[in-house]
Amino acid sequence: MTSAKSARRPHHWRRDLIELAALFTAVAVADAIANLIGHQPDGPYLLMASAVALVATAAFHTWWARRHSHAPPPDTGTGTGPELPSADAEADADADAEEGAGTVLWRMRTTVRDTPGTLASLCVALARHRIDVLTLQTHPLAEGTVDEFLLRAPAVLPAQQLTREISAAGGSATWIERADAHDLVDTPTRVLGLATRTALDAAELPLALRQLLGRCTIHSLPAQSATGRPTGENAPVEGVLEDTVMRLCDPSGGVITVERPYLPFTPTEFARARALVELDARLGPRVPRSEDVLTLPEGNEITVRRADRGDLDSALAMHGRCSEHTLGLRYHGPVRDADRYLDHLLSPRFGRTLAVQTASGRLVALGHLLWDGDETEVALLVEDDWQRRGIGSELLGRLVALAVEAGCESVYAVTQAHNTGMVAAMRALSLPLDYQIEEGTLVITARLSEVPVQQFAPQTEQRFPH
Repeated sequence: MTSAKSARRPHHWRRDLIELAALFTAVAVADAIANLIGHQPDGPYLLMASAVALVATAAFHTWWARRHSHAPPPDTGTGTGPELPSADAEADADADAEEGAGTVLWRMRTTVRDTPGTLASLCVALARHRIDVLTLQTHPLAEGTVDEFLLRAPAVLPAQQLTREISAAGGSATWIERADAHDLVDTPTRVLGLATRTALDAAELPLALRQLLGRCTIHSLPAQSATGRPTGENAPVEGVLEDTVMRLCDPSGGVITVERPYLPFTPTEFARARALVELDARLGPRVPRSEDVLTLPEGNEITVRRADRGDLDSALAMHGRCSEHTLGLRYHGPVRDADRYLDHLLSPRFGRTLAVQTASGRLVALGHLLWDGDETEVALLVEDDWQRRGIGSELLGRLVALAVEAGCESVYAVTQAHNTGMVAAMRALSLPLDYQIEEGTLVITARLSEVPVQQFAPQTEQRFPH
């Protein structure tokens, strides 16, 4: 470090002589002028006026220099005296107070004009309120650009005020909602993860679309109904985008409809969704082939595995061994139509199906987890001779584990009020349940929020309790 004394510039004797000569010259000139003017009739008055003019000029120069000075600010870190808080220091103190109060994550989308400087105006408006931009995506439109932000903002800043600031900075059609830590994953990483899940399991496509596009409703509409009649549902190969609705060609026939009424889809989102569907079409039918072997109380071994349309014949044979009462509890309709629903239920496009087979390979039970728009349904069918052995409860627990893994907020079961077996299986989940009954039909909804997957995680080679 350099001391203040050694940092001064050295003074030379030549400079002192020049300054002294300039001082004598100024005094001589002033004396000559004073003698010349002082001998005039109005001389004293002229001298006084000149003195006043000089003082006024000096005062004006001092004021002007202080107001328009471009000198750098003084160094306040030398420790030579007490420091007064500046405006910047007070702003930093306010920011520290806001950070101490906590921050929240927001997802925000707004539309701006496609001109240079519009994004900068938005960022300046955000920085004014100490808001940190974590991620940014741009969605070009025919007119304008949609900017999507992930923001970390002070908890004391309400969403309404943030929306007003964005509107004042040039944003329009602004939409904002709370985000969580899962949104911190950048978009390319998230899309690759969803593509991987879709590649491993055909049943993942609706879930991948929902996670890609946010809160939306997805319907898989088959080309043929469960009774074999054409539904008239179809879409062109390239798909259709209509504001808040997109229609995609289902590789297995029919159409996948995605609806998001609260926020229009952008062409970028449409292209991403179509790419996932094309990946699913190229890979064809696929279902994970993992199997779990379980031992019943009487010592018989059964196998629980994923099922698909390849198990249609075995499922039809199981229908033939079930009583009309059992089929009626499961399908809530004419028993003669039960076989027509199987092809739809076994399709991975509409959900996940678990099958239970004996050591001889005979199918004795089916459990379905069905994607019903933005809700999820569970359904069970156990052959009469294999009921009351814990198979239904085992299947239900595994289906709920799949629902939790898929991020579902709840699952519901539709049954008859006198179906005590299904009611007991739902109660055995030890989850919050809601009951709704109307004209003998009972709807039981289990809420899955904050339920860890491990709570229902199955284990291989396990035994049922006696």
